[in-house]
Amino acid sequence: MLDESLKSQLKSYLERVVRPIEIVASLDDSAKSRELSELLNALVSLCDKISLTELQGQEERAPSFALTSPGHDINLRFAGIPMGHEFTSLVLALLQVGGHPPRIEQAIANQIKDLDADLTFETYFSLSCQNCPDVVQALNLMAVLNPRIKHVAIDGALFPKEVESRQIMSVPTVYLNGQVFGQGRMEIEEIVSKLDTNAAARAAERLNDRAPYDVLVVGGGPAGAAAAIYAARKGIRTGVAAERFGGQVLDTMSIENFISVRHTEGPHFAAALEEHVRDYDVDIMNLQRARKLVTGKGLVSVELENGAALRSKTVIIATGARWRQMGVPGEDNYRNKGVAYCPHCDGPLFKGKRVAVIGGGNSGVEAAIDLANIVQHVTLIEFDSKLRADEVLQRKLESLPNVDVLLSAKTTEVLGDGQKVTGLAYDNRIAGQRHTLALEGIFVQIGLLPNTEWLKGTIDLSPRGEIVVDHHGQTSAPGVFAAGDCTTVPYKQIVIALGEGAKASLGAFDYLIRHADTAADAVKAA
Repeated sequence: MLDESLKSQLKSYLERVVRPIEIVASLDDSAKSRELSELLNALVSLCDKISLTELQGQEERAPSFALTSPGHDINLRFAGIPMGHEFTSLVLALLQVGGHPPRIEQAIANQIKDLDADLTFETYFSLSCQNCPDVVQALNLMAVLNPRIKHVAIDGALFPKEVESRQIMSVPTVYLNGQVFGQGRMEIEEIVSKLDTNAAARAAERLNDRAPYDVLVVGGGPAGAAAAIYAARKGIRTGVAAERFGGQVLDTMSIENFISVRHTEGPHFAAALEEHVRDYDVDIMNLQRARKLVTGKGLVSVELENGAALRSKTVIIATGARWRQMGVPGEDNYRNKGVAYCPHCDGPLFKGKRVAVIGGGNSGVEAAIDLANIVQHVTLIEFDSKLRADEVLQRKLESLPNVDVLLSAKTTEVLGDGQKVTGLAYDNRIAGQRHTLALEGIFVQIGLLPNTEWLKGTIDLSPRGEIVVDHHGQTSAPGVFAAGDCTTVPYKQIVIALGEGAKASLGAFDYLIRHADTAADAVKAA
């Protein structure tokens, strides 16, 4: 299961363990239990501080295993075999249970330790989900830090009866004390803030006390990261307010066109972006969503959803884009109940079922190809009279026996039984006839929408909602710049967003130089 290269790397990591780790496995006679036993015994062979006890049928979920340390009340369990994207979660859990200090802000660690309630979390994940590890790792760490927190991470593919009974159609799905707590990617700060009801007010108070910035970047994707680095390298006061660092990149499965890097995955790339920004003197404020931009004489102000306001001499908006929705009846009702937007994350939950993919561009055709290897049947629905994907992708799609393509088809409604998707309705645009398809899942792949609603009436936007910028990244408002997928710059690509972020930052710096006296007066007035 572990090749020699991986064993060597893992052995070096486990040298950081400072206290004993006890693994207690619950197994049965299945092949997956034998596979898990092989993995756990390999771990024992790599570190003399790890011990293993194998039990037959002692837990409701098998195969599964618990991690703890003698003298420490730790309630952490994996139900399944944490390989794929979850292998890193296993390694981090071993290190943290083994006493290696976690990389987390002390203020967050203290918040976790101070949570005064019995909290039992269950996280359903899939091994192909790149959003799941952040949630699994966050809750594992919380279980290590606070003895009143329990966490079990469950591979939905190995426990289909649970998935079916709980009607889980999207991962990660988190239960707290038997009730749904959240779905989708969540950072540890977000989880803690949902548990600590006073956290938002305290955070807003701290943010309001921030001194004005020279450059404030709103957004933490590639454009925002590049803008922050270029500003910080100028030696000026720089801040980044981001809803989630990495942005849309976090939802990208594979990156193979970033020049000089042959292949990487979105979450790894996003982590590298944040690590690079943290190398500089940048004030990073995560989990912050902007709701209003206030311009005029003096400093530019960005008001946040939590009530705080950040002030700056210049602002660079890099809020990126999000998946476009169909906007048809039933879509909102059945989101995460059969309507999905990430085939890599949620595809395994539809094994052996019938699904539709909406959209005939590269994203839609790639999704259909991927899903065809998992599900029983795929119907690709395209509004236009022809597919828009690259020819090589279309040829691959045509070769698949379990894929149908419907052209000139307009999806009009998502159908369901109140609990989950049962089909969709569409109109044949040529014949004018209405049809229905019986299916269990709908994957929407119809492009992106800029995250700019909060800017309407403040700066100039295109008819598509994109921020209008000039060749310096300047918007219609003095001192306000923009970069990346939220702007009118064509071709929404990572490499382009990075360059545009750098350009906007240089434009902001040039603006500061040319308006130094005005900016200084504004700061004094503040």
